[in-house]
Amino acid sequence: MAEQAASIGAKLAQLAGETYNPLDLLPYGELPEKLLALALNGVPAGPERLTAGLAGLASALAGVDTSGVRVVVFGGGTGLANIIGGESRHPHWPENPFAGLKEIFPQTTAVVCVTDDGGSTGELLKDLPLIALGDLRHVLLASIRRDRLAHQYGLNEAECRTLAARLHQLFNCRFAELPPTPELVPAVCGVDFAELPPAMGRALRRLVEELYCHEQLQELHRRPHCLGNLLLVAAIYSQPQAQPSAAILPGLRYLAELLGAAPEAVLPCTTTPATLKILYENGVLVSGEHKSATARRRCPVDRVLVEFADEPRLPPEVTAAVAAADIILFAPGSLYTSTIPALQVPGLAAAVRRNRRALKVMLTNLWVQAGETDLVRGESERRFHVSDLLRAYHRNIPGGWDGLFRQVLVVGMREIPGSILQNYALENKVPIYLDRGQVSQLGLTPLEAAIAAQHDFDGRRVVQHDPAAVARAIRVLWALRQPPPAGAEDDPEGDREDHREEAQEDDRAAPPPLLHPKRQTPDRRRRELDERLAAIDLEPAWRPLISRILWRHRDIPGEHLALVDGLRLIPPAQWRRCQQWDNVFSFYDPDDRLLKIRADIAAPEAGSHFEIALLVALGQSLLGNYAAGKEKQPITHGGETVGHVFVLTMREESHRRCFFDDQELARYLRLARMRPSASDPLRFTRLLNGREGFTPPGLLFGLTYAWYLDNRFAPHIEYKMSITRAEASDLVPEQLRISGRRQGLIDFFRQRVFAGRLPGEESVA
Repeated sequence: MAEQAASIGAKLAQLAGETYNPLDLLPYGELPEKLLALALNGVPAGPERLTAGLAGLASALAGVDTSGVRVVVFGGGTGLANIIGGESRHPHWPENPFAGLKEIFPQTTAVVCVTDDGGSTGELLKDLPLIALGDLRHVLLASIRRDRLAHQYGLNEAECRTLAARLHQLFNCRFAELPPTPELVPAVCGVDFAELPPAMGRALRRLVEELYCHEQLQELHRRPHCLGNLLLVAAIYSQPQAQPSAAILPGLRYLAELLGAAPEAVLPCTTTPATLKILYENGVLVSGEHKSATARRRCPVDRVLVEFADEPRLPPEVTAAVAAADIILFAPGSLYTSTIPALQVPGLAAAVRRNRRALKVMLTNLWVQAGETDLVRGESERRFHVSDLLRAYHRNIPGGWDGLFRQVLVVGMREIPGSILQNYALENKVPIYLDRGQVSQLGLTPLEAAIAAQHDFDGRRVVQHDPAAVARAIRVLWALRQPPPAGAEDDPEGDREDHREEAQEDDRAAPPPLLHPKRQTPDRRRRELDERLAAIDLEPAWRPLISRILWRHRDIPGEHLALVDGLRLIPPAQWRRCQQWDNVFSFYDPDDRLLKIRADIAAPEAGSHFEIALLVALGQSLLGNYAAGKEKQPITHGGETVGHVFVLTMREESHRRCFFDDQELARYLRLARMRPSASDPLRFTRLLNGREGFTPPGLLFGLTYAWYLDNRFAPHIEYKMSITRAEASDLVPEQLRISGRRQGLIDFFRQRVFAGRLPGEESVA
C-alpha cells in the first residue's frame, strides 16, 4: 500500500510541475474532487501531451489494492443495500448482482438499523419477539459475492449470475398467506430447489420445512409475508439458543454463508426490539417508522428517539468490526429512519469515535423526502440543504457528529442533466442541494462527485446512487487518506487504557436509553390488544379491522380500552345526536360504556371515515362518566339573549370511572377553555357570545385524540393547532395566549394520554 501511495504522489508531483497543469483540465477546484472526477468520468478531452499523465494517474488510482481493506457501513434498507451491492429488491438487480462496495472492498460489513415496522416486517413483529428483519434480509441478498459462490459451490461466472437471479426471485417472493404444504413453496415462487447447488437446495428446503414444523411459527402462515424474511426467521428459530434474541446473529450468520456472503457481512445494530419515535417541532410524538413516513404532520421534525423493549444490547460483533475498520461509511437513506436510529444504540457512536485510524465518510441523500427533509426545523418555509441534514445528525446522535465523519460525499448536480431535474420537479421532487460554504463552516469537507446513475425503470428515467461509482469514489478517498495519528495505527483499538476513559466519558455524555414503560415487545402489545378486544362485545366481522387500526397506531396502549364494553352501529334513522356544531358521527356513551358509530360511516364505501369515527369515540371514552351534568344557560340583556354559559359539573371522584385523576382532568378542562369555579372545584363554565360556535370538552378530546394519532383525521383540530406554527408577535398578546394553550394541549396528550415522556422533560403541572 505504501508503494502505491508513493507512486500516486510521484505522478501528482510530475503533473504539478508542468507549465500548464493538466489537473486544470478536470472540473472542481479542490484536488480530491478533481481526482474523483478523473476516476469516475475518465480522462477529459485534450492534447495527448497533457492527458497522457492524467491517464497514468487514473490507472494508478484504479490499481489501488483494497482486497484487505476492512469497511463498515451504517444505514437502513434501500440506501445501504444499493451501495453494498445494488438494490436487491428491484427486478433489474439480477442484471448486475455483483457490483458495488463488495466488489472493490470484499471485506465489507453492513451494520443495519432495525426499527422498520412496515410490510412483511410489521407482520412478523405481530407474532415474534424479534427485531425488524426486512432490512437485514434486503442487505443480505445485496451482499452475496461472486467469488464466494464460485468457491463454495464450484460455479463459473455465468452459473453464479444464474444462481443470483434465482435467489433474487426466491427471496423477494411474496405470499398473501403461505401455501398449505412446504412442497408448494418453491413452485409458487417459480424456483426449483433441484436447480440450485445441491447443498444450498437441501438447506433451503429444510428452512422452508421449519416454517411448517416449528410450533412458534404457525401464526405466520395466515399473514402476508416476503419469503426471504421467513427464511431468515426459520434460520433463527432453527438455532439451538433458547431465546430468539440470542439466536439472531447465529441465524443470520448461517444464512449469509449459505447464500455466498461473508459470515458477518450483515449485522444488526442491536438485537433488542426497538420502536422509532419521531418528535415534531409542535410537540407531537409519533411512534412507528412506517407511520412516521406517512404521517405528513405539516411540521418539521425536531428529533428522533428510539424506544427499546428492554435494556438495549449492542452485539460485540459490531463493536469488533468497528474497532478493526479501516473505512467507516454512513450510507445514504432516509435521514431519520436509517443511520440516526442505529447510532442511538448506546455505545455504538462511542465505538465509532474510538476508532481514530479509519477514513470516515458520510454519503448524503440525493432527494428531499416528504415528511422528513421537506421542512427545515425552525424555518419551515426554507428548502432543505446538506447543512440541514448534517445539523440533524448533530442534534440527534449522542455527542453529535464529532469523531463520526469529516468528509461529506455529495452527488454532483452538474453531472445530472437539467431535463432529468426538471422532470423530477414536475413530480414535486427536488434535490438536497449542497451549500458548500455552510458545510465548510461546520468544520466538514464537502466533496462533489459523479456518484449517481440514470436507470430506465419501466420506461421512467430514475436517478439514484450508482453502487459501482460509489465504490470507485471511496477507493480514491482511501488512496488520498491522511495518515492516522501517531501511535493509533499500531493497534486496531489504539491505547486500551485511553479508550476505556473515552468510553466512560461518552457514556456520561449520552442520555440513558429510552425504555418502554412496560418493557413490552410489539408482539406482546398485539396480544394484549387482542385479549382486550376479546372481552369487548363486537360483531366478529369487526374484530380484525379494529385490531388492525389499533396495531397501526402504536401509541394506543391497551389501557385505552379499559372503559369500553362494546361497539354499536346505529342506523341513520335512529341517530339522535345533535349535529349543530359538527359532523362527527360517533361518540362514547358513558351509561352503557359503548362506542356508538352511525352505520353509514362504517359502510365499505366510507373509506377511512370508520377509522376516524372509531378513534374519536375511543378518545372520548378516556373521559368516562366524568360529567355529572351539562347545561347551557342563556344570558339576556334588555330582554334579548346575547349569549350562553356552558356549565359542566364533574362527578365526584369516588363515583367516577375515568382514565385521569382529579388534577389531570382539571388540567385538561382548563386547556379546553373551561373556567374553574372559585367556590366549587367540580364546576367549570365557558362563556359563549351570541351565536359563537363551541366544541364541547368531550368532543374536543375525541377530535384531538384522533388528530394526535394522525393529523389527516381531524382537520378541524389541525386548523386550531396551526397557530403553534405561526411566528409569534408581541403586537398581539392574545395570539401568544392561544398558542400557549394549544401547545399545552399537545403536551398534555403526549405526556398524559399517550405516556410519551421525553428524556429530561418535566411533568405537566
